[in-house]
Amino acid sequence: MGTNLRALTAAGATAGLLTTALLGASPAAGARAVPSPPAPRASGTAAAGTTGTAGAATVGGERLAGHGVIAPDGFKAPPKTESSAYLVADADTGAVLAAKDPHGRYLPASTLKTLTAVTLIPRLDKNRKIKPSEKACNVEGSAVGIVPEPIYKIDDLMRALLMVSANDAAVALAEANGGLPRTLADMNRQARKLQAYDTVAKTPNGLDAPGQRSSAYDLALIARAGLAMPAFREYISTKVAKFPAPKDYGKKKKKKHHDDSDPSESPAPAYYEMANHNRLLGRYKGMLGVKNGWTSKALGSFVGAARRDGHTIIVVIMHHPGGFWEEVSKLLDWGFAARSRVSPIGELVRPVPDPAPSSSALAVRPTRTPGAADGSGGDARRVAGKEPAAGGSGMAVPLLAGGGALAALALGGAYALRRRRRTPGDTAG
Repeated sequence: MGTNLRALTAAGATAGLLTTALLGASPAAGARAVPSPPAPRASGTAAAGTTGTAGAATVGGERLAGHGVIAPDGFKAPPKTESSAYLVADADTGAVLAAKDPHGRYLPASTLKTLTAVTLIPRLDKNRKIKPSEKACNVEGSAVGIVPEPIYKIDDLMRALLMVSANDAAVALAEANGGLPRTLADMNRQARKLQAYDTVAKTPNGLDAPGQRSSAYDLALIARAGLAMPAFREYISTKVAKFPAPKDYGKKKKKKHHDDSDPSESPAPAYYEMANHNRLLGRYKGMLGVKNGWTSKALGSFVGAARRDGHTIIVVIMHHPGGFWEEVSKLLDWGFAARSRVSPIGELVRPVPDPAPSSSALAVRPTRTPGAADGSGGDARRVAGKEPAAGGSGMAVPLLAGGGALAALALGGAYALRRRRRTPGDTAG
């Protein structure tokens, strides 16, 4: 039976291709076989088991496969930095200006929150109020101090996520999106769409977890996607903001009257202020913000963007052992100086476009070839800049009026295949 099904499927595909060829039309989307995806080269510096495929193409350009400093010719060298990896890019054109181990895979710490935001901003209504769970309120590390009360808007939590690196807000946002498993799946799907193939999210807040990783190149892709979102730009550039507090936050304050009469009690304001952790906001000319991070394993990491004279430069550093603010400032200065004077060493690739709708209203849904990988295994069919169309490796068979001869040919082929005797090596299915 398994053999007959495979034979019928093959016959249907043959008929579809023959019909298309005779009519002079292009094959249906997804019908063409594509080579295996380019796996970016990676260093094994900070994340175990992350070595890329030898000889494979590199996302963003072959020069970005290097592990040392990669700089353009004919211009002064980029400033030195203690970080294990970095990247300087023109956000407007996508030109990568300089880098060091750009596809090296490292623990991202809280810079991963940029992916959380880019994923969830389009999915969640910013005015929706939610009640965080006890689990979200008790997350370790940096926190904004939420409580399990329905007083927080998505807007409040997103602001806390990007301004003060609130790990508790990240989990609360994941809950609002349907839970941690769904949110992590959405984040990893978003990373694939951005072609951030070095990135794997295991937490929504960047706290270290086995298998979690990113790269300087990927964080630049994610930041560029975020900068295209007005809400993201607003959050990262806010210096000080008010955050909701429970009604009993603090103690009631006694207020003295000017006439020395008995003091009365007035409730404390139902909010408190939070200040952005990005030290370059207000200090570096044109700084837009983005995100910093640190854990004892990841060390220091930072994604920053600044805009001057109508141009935006992105700087990413990863795995930095100490203070990096001055180094980031110098890298930004270098990027603005080099932007129009050097040949790029690579490029920030564009997101994978959404699958185009079928050009024929009569086309049926694609049929998945038996044995084809599930959608979660799309890596085996991806190339840089392209994703497989909906339906995986299956093939759409057009339904055309007046195609009796072709239909008969296809049925005849199917019948002949059905009558083929089973040979040794056939598998049951």
